[in-house]
Amino acid sequence: MDISGAKEKLKKYGQEHVLKYYDELDGEAQKALLKQIEETDFSVLSHLDDAKRGDERGQFAPLAAMQRDEIIRREKEFHDAGVKAIQQGKTAALLLAGGMGTRLGSDNPKGMYDIGLTKEVFIFQRLIENLLDVVNETGTWIRLFIMTSEKNHEASVAFLKEKNYFGYKEDCVVFFKQDMAPACDYEGKFYMEEKGRISTSPNGNAGWYSSMVRAGLDKILEDEGIEWINIFGVDNVLQRICDPCFVGATVISHVSVGAKVVKKAAPNEKVGVMCLEDGKPSIVEYYELSQEMMDAKDENGDPAYNYGVILNYLFHVPELKAVTDDRMPLHVVEKKIQYVDNNGNTVKPAEPNGYKFEQLVLDMIHQLDTCLPYEVIRENEFAPIKNATGVDSVESARELCKKNGIEL
Repeated sequence: MDISGAKEKLKKYGQEHVLKYYDELDGEAQKALLKQIEETDFSVLSHLDDAKRGDERGQFAPLAAMQRDEIIRREKEFHDAGVKAIQQGKTAALLLAGGMGTRLGSDNPKGMYDIGLTKEVFIFQRLIENLLDVVNETGTWIRLFIMTSEKNHEASVAFLKEKNYFGYKEDCVVFFKQDMAPACDYEGKFYMEEKGRISTSPNGNAGWYSSMVRAGLDKILEDEGIEWINIFGVDNVLQRICDPCFVGATVISHVSVGAKVVKKAAPNEKVGVMCLEDGKPSIVEYYELSQEMMDAKDENGDPAYNYGVILNYLFHVPELKAVTDDRMPLHVVEKKIQYVDNNGNTVKPAEPNGYKFEQLVLDMIHQLDTCLPYEVIRENEFAPIKNATGVDSVESARELCKKNGIEL
C-alpha cells in the first residue's frame, strides 16, 4: 500500500490522525506503518456499540462433567482409543504462547520464564516435556503448532531453536503469529503505540483458528489427516497435552469438543465454568454466576456449576470449519492502553482509557453442538502462573511441581 492508498483507507474510517508523525519517520518506519495500515482490520470499529450494550448472554443451565470415578472405571477403554488416534496421526497440539512475562517482572515472552530453583526450568520446557511423555508412551511424534504474537514471535522462535526445542523433533514444530486487532479510545479513534505504529493487541483466545487459516496452516491439517487439535495455554505448567485418556474419552463420546475441567476450590472461585447456554455448550464467567446458580445442586447434592475450565480443549477439526463460516462474535473490552499523546509523549494510563477487541473460546464452543467436560485432578494438572507471588503464581506453581515429583 502506498501513502495515497493509506490516506484513502484512513479517511474512510475517520482515522487520519494515524499519519500525524509520518513525515518524521525514516523510510523503514514509513514502510512498516503503511504495511500495518494495509493489514489492520478497521472494521472492528463497527462493534463499538456493543461496548455500550455489554455482552448479552442467554439462558444458563448446568452441564454435567465426566467425573473421575467414571474415567477410572473406563480408563483402559479411553486410553486404548486415544493411543489409536494418536498413532494414526489424527491428533495435534497447539500452544497459545502470545503472552509476555510482564506480570512476572520479565520483558521476555512468558514461555521463556525460568521457574527453576536449583537449575533452569523454563515454562516452554515444562510444557514440551509434558507432551514428550505422550510421544514416548505412544512412539508417535505429534504435530506441535505454536502460536506467538507480533510482540514475542522472534524471541520465542530464537529461544526454542537455541534450546533445541527441549528435545522435541524440529520437523514437527510449526510457528505462526496470532492476528492483531487495533485498540481505540472511547470515541473510536485508534491509539498510536508509537509515532509510527498503531496500538494493537492479540485478537483473543479464540483467534487461534482464524490465525491458523490465514497463515495457510489448515492445509497441514488436511494433508496430514489431523482430526483433533488439543489447544492449551502457556500459563499452566502441569497440564497434560494430548494425553490418551482425554483424547479417547472425547472421541468415544462423539462430541465436537472436549474440555478439561477441575472441581472448583470454592463456589466463588474466579474461573469460568462449563454450562449450557440456550441449550448449547458454553462457559459462564465467574462474575456472571448468580447466587442462585452458586447454590444450585445436581442430583447427587453436589454444586451444579462445579467444574472450572483450565484452557485445555480438544476440538474436532471438521466442525471448526463450520464455526469459522459464521462470523465469530467480537467482544469489546475496556482496558488500559499505552499511547502517544498529541505532543508525541508516551502515556501509561492508571485507569482504563479505551477498548480492545477480542474473540473468545467460549463463543467457539457455543457454536458447536456438543461438549464433554472431562474432570482432571487439580493438584496434578492445574498450576497456572499468572502472578509473581501469591495465588496462581510462580511460587504456587513451584510447590505443585514439587508435589508431582518434578525436579526444579
